Amino acid sequence: MDIKVIAFDADDTLWVNEPYFRKTEEQFCELLSEYLERHALERELFKTEIDNLPLYGYGVKGFMLSMIETALKISDKTISLEHIEKILDLGKNLLNEPIDILDGVEEVLEKLKGKYKLVVATKGDLLDQERKLKKSGLSHYFHHIEIMSEKDDANYLKLIKHLDIMPENLLMVGNSLKSDVLPVLNIGGYAVHVPYHITWAHEQIENTIESEKFKSVEHIREILQDL
Repeated sequence: MDIKVIAFDADDTLWVNEPYFRKTEEQFCELLSEYLERHALERELFKTEIDNLPLYGYGVKGFMLSMIETALKISDKTISLEHIEKILDLGKNLLNEPIDILDGVEEVLEKLKGKYKLVVATKGDLLDQERKLKKSGLSHYFHHIEIMSEKDDANYLKLIKHLDIMPENLLMVGNSLKSDVLPVLNIGGYAVHVPYHITWAHEQIENTIESEKFKSVEHIREILQDL
């Protein structure tokens, strides 16, 4: 491998994210339990989120709007202003959750800094992701921060062009096979999958990945073995 740049996903790779969304979703379902049972409400919310991705993109703000839209739909627009206010509070609380760095992350960054250019390659709301990175205290490890609207082949190609490297010089590390692995392999880069115990349904795939440029590890520390 001729790796020059190692890019890290942020949410659920560097720090905790999805459990906070799950907790907020549970609170949302409890708030609206008089209208619909939980599993049906979860399905409605997920469908609304996916339908809204082209409009709002990823992140907490889009999630807040999707919760409000779902509440209006299932209540036939009879939802009270008090309930809408509580949904907004759920979203604000989600934005203010603590940044909990995952085990081993800082140790890995410390050992790799200086040997490679380290990059954050994530997606979501620009302001929210910048805030989380600042609060994490990890900013000083990274040469560049790339916040994408979508993690696809085209945006990864833009990233390597910006970094002035070839695809085979990039190693991507992340918890999502769909966003962090497949598109990077598609353009000729290397990818390491570090599974997280909770994954959003939209990021789950059933594909079996077979590639010499792909590796799955149980813990982020394991990436040091090949570098």
